[in-house]
Amino acid sequence: MSKPAAQFEPLAVAVLTVSDTRTPETDTSGDLLVQRLQEAGHTLVARQIVKDDVYQLRKVVSDWIADEQIQIVLTTGGTGFSGRDSTPEALSVLFDKHIEGFGELFRQVSLEEIGSSTIQSRCLAGLANRTVIFCLPGSNNACATGWDRIISEQLDARHRPCNFVAQVRR
Repeated sequence: MSKPAAQFEPLAVAVLTVSDTRTPETDTSGDLLVQRLQEAGHTLVARQIVKDDVYQLRKVVSDWIADEQIQIVLTTGGTGFSGRDSTPEALSVLFDKHIEGFGELFRQVSLEEIGSSTIQSRCLAGLANRTVIFCLPGSNNACATGWDRIISEQLDARHRPCNFVAQVRR
């Protein structure tokens, strides 16, 4: 007897923009992620812009992973090599499990778009308290690549052979 087809399950998503300069009016990468997740059928439950500061980043994301309502956190920004880029250092310590394949696959698909410059992306992902966290670069193109080529499928219960929907808290 075959298993019944999985149904789409809308997830509760928080979006964090990491930037010293962006404002709600200029946060185009955050806007792109919100548009994509809502078009996919998910629900935006929180959105914030935080300065590129290790401790401010940890506080916001720690609060979100402790929030029973939030299942997914998407961050944009702070994953490069400039002096203030600190998203990987701030958030990787919060992960219960690292999703190494996300950064590897992101850089692989980015190679087609930006060539060897993809090595300067330190994007990463992990699970913390049954919350999936994806950390993307701050450019609109990088956010579109991450969402369109990887994240959207992994947040869809119908995607086979596996996805992260079963891993998030209910």
